Amino acid sequence: MLQENENPENIFFTSKYSSRLLINSFYLLMISFVFSFLTACSSTTQTKNTARVSTLFSDNDFNSVTIPDTDTIFELPEEMANDIRKEYARSAGINGEKQAANKWLAEYIGAQEGGFEYRDHYTRMASVTAEERAGNCMSLVVLSTAIAEVLGVPVKFQDIDVEPIWDRRGGFYLVNGHVNMKLLHVDQPNTYSMRGSEILVDFLPERSIRAYKIQQINKQTLAGMYFNNVAAEALVRNEYDLAYALAKRAIELDPFYVNSINTLAVIYRHKGMDDLAEQAYRHVLQLEAKNITTLYNLAIILGEQDRLEEWKQVHKVLELARINNPFYYFDMAQQAYFEKQYQEALVWYKRAVDRADYRHEFYFGLSRAYWVTGDERRAKKNMEKALDLSIDETSQHRYRGKLQAMMRH
Repeated sequence: MLQENENPENIFFTSKYSSRLLINSFYLLMISFVFSFLTACSSTTQTKNTARVSTLFSDNDFNSVTIPDTDTIFELPEEMANDIRKEYARSAGINGEKQAANKWLAEYIGAQEGGFEYRDHYTRMASVTAEERAGNCMSLVVLSTAIAEVLGVPVKFQDIDVEPIWDRRGGFYLVNGHVNMKLLHVDQPNTYSMRGSEILVDFLPERSIRAYKIQQINKQTLAGMYFNNVAAEALVRNEYDLAYALAKRAIELDPFYVNSINTLAVIYRHKGMDDLAEQAYRHVLQLEAKNITTLYNLAIILGEQDRLEEWKQVHKVLELARINNPFYYFDMAQQAYFEKQYQEALVWYKRAVDRADYRHEFYFGLSRAYWVTGDERRAKKNMEKALDLSIDETSQHRYRGKLQAMMRH
């Protein structure tokens, strides 16, 4: 695995993480952005598995859907591309020297400088992100790539093996991984910069990434991740034909990005095509024998089909993974709260926070439990924390109203 240079110039922007999605009907999971790579496969095995992956598709079971060409996701409107070139040209000082293109680009894209706003959940192609001036982490990485191409700035993409960040949307669990990029220096006329300097563009400022393992990926894998993201988002909306087309494209772009195959399998599960889903899960396990996501998914099928001996073999591994899911503790807390077991609820909410101190709803739960037990100080403190962590306007409005009511009490 590639490690970071010892002294790269680091630019951190206000944003979050690229998402990876676990689709769950209790433990039916599909990770849409996990960053798993198979560095130990031989070339012979890779060739064999690349050929076999085409057997996983079932085009006849889905309506044909038109999706964007792969290159399209990195394209910018020509007018914007020209504006970027002109703006960079105007960066020259009185002596005619321009700022290095990679450093100028890092500052241009920076959300803290009023460039582009981080917005959760939805993955957009570069042109849409440019128009809306907002996007999730994947959207902003794609946009940064597009602008880098306009300016001729070489880039490196990096998968960061961070601890999983948990989320939940509707009936689905989401686990978020992280990807960032480096903008490399390129010699250009009338520019000043230290030769060989690199700028790390990272949309996760609240986390130090130096201690984590890093895997360099190429643009094709990044594109596969993009299509897998939007496939997962389509699946959440129950748009199965679109989700299938997008997942298929992701797999074709990188047959060894196992999370796209998991996505495909979950699509099959939601369509009631369990045989095809199991075939896809088994394919993943041939590539990555201890892929927890796939084992979860496979366990659902095995349990429903009363294949209990096989189920027991995977359940031992799954039980350990279950207790690492902060929403397991949150759900236990919610159950205790609504059963009016408030002290027990406090214990479970605290355990959820211990494992995911970035989830606003965990602090909201703590606040409610503290309030009903008469600890108004801690109730207000945790409601303030919930408000501080919330992103969407609906949650912010709700928490602000609750907090104001507490203050008037």
